Amino acid sequence: MDRTPPAGAALGEYLRACRSRVDPADRGLPEDGRRRRVPGLRREELAQLAGVSVDYLVRLEQGRTRNVSRAVLDALARALNLREDEHAYLLRVAEPVRGQTSRTPATSVRRQTQQLLDGLPGLPAMVLGRRMEVLAWNALGAALYLDFATLPPADRNLLRLTFLDPRVRPMFQNWDQVVRDCVAHLREDASRYPDDPKLAALVGELSVKDPDFRHWWAAHRVRAQEFGQKTLLHPIAGPITLDYQTMDLRDAADQKLVVYTAEPGSRSAEALRFLANWASTSTTSPGSTITDQPTTHSPGAGTPAAPDPSATPHWR
Repeated sequence: MDRTPPAGAALGEYLRACRSRVDPADRGLPEDGRRRRVPGLRREELAQLAGVSVDYLVRLEQGRTRNVSRAVLDALARALNLREDEHAYLLRVAEPVRGQTSRTPATSVRRQTQQLLDGLPGLPAMVLGRRMEVLAWNALGAALYLDFATLPPADRNLLRLTFLDPRVRPMFQNWDQVVRDCVAHLREDASRYPDDPKLAALVGELSVKDPDFRHWWAAHRVRAQEFGQKTLLHPIAGPITLDYQTMDLRDAADQKLVVYTAEPGSRSAEALRFLANWASTSTTSPGSTITDQPTTHSPGAGTPAAPDPSATPHWR
């Protein structure tokens, strides 16, 4: 099911969603005594702030105007107080570059990248590709989530696992924040590859199967996949709060290294050390597909299986 709207419709949907999230008071607009039927800015208020006519804004939101100037888009971004990543998204949906899917996304990582992952034994780490596909991971990354090697490559998708896998979903304690950010990352990805059929299929599948995904996808929130925090109730390590940092891998299109860390001296740092020890005593080996090898490198038989979600944390 393709739920990616045409270019004009995508721009209009995004402008309406952004307009609904702006508090008029934050933009210095006084109350005029009229009741607001919907949250956020009225069309005439946004038009005034951006220096465009109301009629032109109506046509933009209805997808009836093409070739919008950069000056107008920049003015709308300022009026809506968009972040840098949101501003970049606005520019992309206003004039999407079609045919981007002709560049096949990489489904493997370089040998040196896997060595980098393995060289971080005390930190969960993985490499994500386009559509949040899990391309490579280290032992602690598998211990934190699940044994990705037991899944067919087509099912190694962090977004699908987060929403649909009964072993992964119950772990997240800050569920609303996690899924809001995940969906915002995917929407940012979708603006770069509007013709990607696999991405459209993923959006369609999750929209049908999960109401939370459907809600946040309709909210049109956008966020570059850079950093954040996740709080998990891990069945082995117990409660654990981790920060994550995402870095682009140079010369590896659409590949991002994601590394999780805990606050030094915290209970989460202690829990992470316990989980690392547990993973290391399970004779864990990493997993990925290596670019300069013809076959998939799978973890050894000792890779820890996904922990039982009903289990009691053992380290306390």
